[in-house]
Order: sequence, then C-alpha cells, then structure tokens
Amino acid sequence: MTKTPPPILETERLILRPFTLADTDFIIELLNTEGFLKYIADRNIKTNEDAERYLLQGPLKSYATHGFGLCKILLKARNNEPEEAIGMCGLLQRDYLPNPDIGYALLPRYEGKGYAKESAKAVLRWGFAERDCTTISAIVLPQNQVSVRLLERLGMTLQNKITPPETGEELLLYSISAAHFVSAI
Repeated sequence: MTKTPPPILETERLILRPFTLADTDFIIELLNTEGFLKYIADRNIKTNEDAERYLLQGPLKSYATHGFGLCKILLKARNNEPEEAIGMCGLLQRDYLPNPDIGYALLPRYEGKGYAKESAKAVLRWGFAERDCTTISAIVLPQNQVSVRLLERLGMTLQNKITPPETGEELLLYSISAAHFVSAI
C-alpha cells in the first residue's frame, strides 16, 4: 500500500515540506557542503541526474513506503522576500534500527541560528502525535559535537554505540520516548 507523503509542517520561522523532483539544485548544494560531507556522508551527488536519483531512492521512496522521510526546510517569507530553502529534516527508517530516527542538515550560512532545533522539535512532535511513534532515535558521529549537543537539548539521551553495516563507522545512538518528549518541551 502506498502511503502519502508527510504533511507540510510550520513553526514560527520555518516551513517543512516534502521534497519533489524540482528540488535537484538544492540537493546538489546541500549534500556537497563541507559539514554534510564530513559528518553525514559523501553521497556522490554532482549532477541533476544524481540528485534526482537520490530523491527517488531516498525521500520520495521513504514517503511511499513509510509515510515519512526527509523534508525540505524553508525559511518563511519575510520583508517581501520569498521563502528560502535552508536545509532538510525528517524521520528515516533504517534497516538496522528498530525505531525511526531523526535526521537533519542545514546549509552553513543558516547554522547556529536555532533552525535545526526548531525543525527537529516540529518533526519529533509530529512523529509522536501523528505517526504514533513511541520512541524516536538519532545517530551521530561522536566528533559531531554540535549535533550531540542539539540532540541533548531536544531531550534525547545516549543509549549506546552502534556500527552500521554499510559504513563500519562507530556512531552514538540517542533516543527519546514520547512520554519524555512531552515533558522535555
């Protein structure tokens, strides 16, 4: 059964909407930033065709399979300027994790402004309230201390270390339960 894509979420400053195939230029830009390459992975996305394949096999496939996935983060229009794409955030379902996990990435010029926390809180709230998730996880490289601090500020706690089969890299596994999230916000 095909599921519908996640809904459009809004926060005070942001809009999160499902990706479409029209987002290839943005995907090329985001997935080739220094932070994405260093802390997430080199997905080898260099052309529009690469970006389209990434979208089809990643977010769009996840929407159809799970009803959730990574979404595009847009800064709301302000001062007669249009909405501006600044990153992505959403839930993923990995084969090696029992619970959905949250993922996010921002363009460097938007880091340090609270957008990652604001979008992650919206995704967590939606996952617990609308998707009936009981626990949501997150994985992070130990050296990515900015993300570690963000996960902790979201109320997530370190569970253990894991080594995903596809990378062989040791990651920290964080999680938060629905009950704890309600008390953490």
